[in-house]
Amino acid sequence: MITKNKNLFQEIKELLENAKSKVVQTVNTTMVLTYFEIGRLIVEDEQKGKSRAEYGLETLEILSKKLISEFGDGFSERNLRNMRLFFLSFSNRQTVSADSQKYNFSLLWSLYVRLISLKDNRKQDCYEKECSENNWSVRELDRQINLSLFERIILSKNKKGVLEDNLKKYHEPENPQDILKDPYILEFLNLNENIKYSETELEQAIIDNLQKFLLEFGKEFSFVARQKRFSFGMDHFYIDLVFYNRLLKTFVLIDLKIIKLTHQDLGQMHMYVNMFDRLEKEEWENPTTGLILC
Repeated sequence: MITKNKNLFQEIKELLENAKSKVVQTVNTTMVLTYFEIGRLIVEDEQKGKSRAEYGLETLEILSKKLISEFGDGFSERNLRNMRLFFLSFSNRQTVSADSQKYNFSLLWSLYVRLISLKDNRKQDCYEKECSENNWSVRELDRQINLSLFERIILSKNKKGVLEDNLKKYHEPENPQDILKDPYILEFLNLNENIKYSETELEQAIIDNLQKFLLEFGKEFSFVARQKRFSFGMDHFYIDLVFYNRLLKTFVLIDLKIIKLTHQDLGQMHMYVNMFDRLEKEEWENPTTGLILC
């Protein structure tokens, strides 16, 4: 009877937690959509013939005071300007639901405020998808913007290629090259580049910051193993780190180097990949990928 009570409690707890999560999401979506509509009303009012300078100095200031007195501090003049920019930035690019005739906004308002500061529509689209797919916080979004994620992944893939094609490849990857970055920036490891450290210390720093490393590493990666051992005759080999990519259905082997890359390193990785394919990969999985971080 105790066990049944425990199971019943757990089921009700999960039900309430799911309901709470849905309520929060619904409230957030409604709030963001409301801000979008406020931005639309401001733009439409602005287009009635008033000059932008006159409108900015007078109308928004008066409107802000009235809204704050009625609804609280969330309607400062600055926030109203953000709502206006939000509408101008996303009105022509968001998909509209045929059932509800509402725009599909899934992020927190604070994330949209950061996105509109980018001004470039292509960057906004890229980072919006990343936020949605990877559940980024504002801090992580700031970090990726400051580290030029858009340029590192999208523009460096094929400098002579079409940008829109590269964007599509990154968000709908067909092979590891579509989602791997070059370079990777691991400043969160807090390793001083002026101090000598070993590959083991680098590996430990990655393990200690695994969550941040996964965010930097790419899309839909999960950690599998550290120092994965393989034996070939009397010889033993150890792969520094092993990850798995759910989208591509492939294992990714990482070898860490703190010195200049050599042909021997490439040969060793080639051997690791072949051994992993032969001993670990299932028939339905794609060929293993090798990555050397140096």
